Amino acid sequence: MSADPDEELVRRVGAGDPAAVQTLVARKLPRILSLAARMLGDAAEAEDVAQETFVRIWRHASSWRRGNARFDTWIHRVTLNLCYDRLRRRREWVTDAVPDVADPAPLPDAHPREDAFRVEQALQAIAPRQREAIVLVYYQEMSNIEAAATLEISVDALESLLSRGRRALQTILARDGVHEGHD
Repeated sequence: MSADPDEELVRRVGAGDPAAVQTLVARKLPRILSLAARMLGDAAEAEDVAQETFVRIWRHASSWRRGNARFDTWIHRVTLNLCYDRLRRRREWVTDAVPDVADPAPLPDAHPREDAFRVEQALQAIAPRQREAIVLVYYQEMSNIEAAATLEISVDALESLLSRGRRALQTILARDGVHEGHD
């Protein structure tokens, strides 16, 4: 395994170096926010998850040791776990009110931003493990090897998730009238 580019920075965070904390947050926050937002579909919840992720880093940085995974893999795993905690709590929330359902038909003046919103909605509708794989590879720009390590699965299993996830997205988007031009 190659040297972890974050190892020294994490060591400094663990030693209580405020400049290291600032550097680490500046370096990792955009990707962590993006991951959480795509997994949860809610910007406010994504900010809460990102904050909790960095609190955990701050608390555990002094005991973190380079092991089988790079720090970046570990931070993504922490974020995914926090997202799944929130998604589980959502499922446990039961209400008597029936939610309003918007008309799924595209507006005649639909813009690319609206298509992107439909893609985000479709992403929320696919199986969670498929969504994780797609978000890590296509949005977080991880290699298949890095994403597989983050998900703690083989590269073959990741590729299977990606394939099934792309097909599921394609089916949902075709049904909703959004064409992305992907396989």
